[in-house]
Order: sequence, then structure tokens, then C-alpha cells
Amino acid sequence: MHPSCESGICTDPKCCSGGYKFMWPNTLGMYGEQAKRIIEKDNPFVTAVIVHRGEGVTDDFCCNRVWVYVDEHGKVAYRVPIVG
Repeated sequence: MHPSCESGICTDPKCCSGGYKFMWPNTLGMYGEQAKRIIEKDNPFVTAVIVHRGEGVTDDFCCNRVWVYVDEHGKVAYRVPIVG
């Protein structure tokens, strides 16, 4: 389930951070569910959404969402998870 989009006046990840983490390069290569737990623990204002290869996502920018792209093995790949 995708959270409702909240961005306020922000148009970039750093603006959304509110002092919390907004980027997770350390999760590349780990399993998506593990990355989701880490992301949501590091920033309690976001929901991490796991996206499997071939699934579409919306183009809107949301301060309370992180797309977590995973490969066919369920590991974070393709892009560093970032708020937006």
C-alpha cells in the first residue's frame, strides 16, 4: 500500500529530511525487507515501498515515501533509495 503523498513546499529530498536521513546507499545489495526496516527506523516520517523490476511507480515527489527498487533476488539494486 502506498502512503498518501505529502510534500508541502519541498521539491527535493534534503528539504524533506527534517534532520533525519533522506538517502540510504548503505542498503544497496541487502534484501528489500531489511532495507525497508532500516529506512523506516532511520526516518520515522517515511514509508519505504518495495518495487520489483518491471513494476511502475508514480512520478510525483513525496516527502513521506522512499521507493526501494529490488532485483529478481529481492535485493536492493538499480538505484539508491532516497526520499521522494
